[in-house]
Amino acid sequence: MRILLVADEPCKSYWDYYDESKLKGIDLILSAGDLPPEYLSFLVTFANCPLLYVHGNHDAKYQEKPPEGCINIDDRVYVYNGVRILGLGGSQRYGFGDYQYTEKEMQKRAKKVRFQIMRRHGIDILLTHAPMRGCGDQDDLPHQGFDVFREIVTRYKPAYMVHGHVHKSYAYDFRRTRQVDSTTVINAYERFILDYPS
Repeated sequence: MRILLVADEPCKSYWDYYDESKLKGIDLILSAGDLPPEYLSFLVTFANCPLLYVHGNHDAKYQEKPPEGCINIDDRVYVYNGVRILGLGGSQRYGFGDYQYTEKEMQKRAKKVRFQIMRRHGIDILLTHAPMRGCGDQDDLPHQGFDVFREIVTRYKPAYMVHGHVHKSYAYDFRRTRQVDSTTVINAYERFILDYPS
């Protein structure tokens, strides 16, 4: 299954210079947050496949204008073609905006979805906006990751964790993928194609 991962900035190749061949063969789109709702609606329309998303810390506009045709999977496990995807959007709380959480608040959210995870016998992909603490995050509070994401990865061993929030321009040593035990962690900034084993 070919999955398009997107986050943080619209990809000009799709958005400004669209050609139908560019989205051909995409089976699923996962958005890790902070993208215009119009862009997600555009992608889901022209890719002709499901688009699942979580909220980024700048996605308050979704409350008035959610992306049409897309599925919000925040705080739930969504199963697509047998792939179990847990969504936990948002970032560290650094102000008064929506979709910002303290570590304790994110832990509480993670605790609430445990039954869903158990009922589905685990997860295959963890979709978040913020990274896990100590794995592709930064030292400033707005871009620090969450410790609870590492706990989820350690406990449930998903094949992949997908996040955004840390842009390519934020660090000279930007890395697209990292490995945490058996989980491949992917920063979906702008776009990334994941060939998920069938």
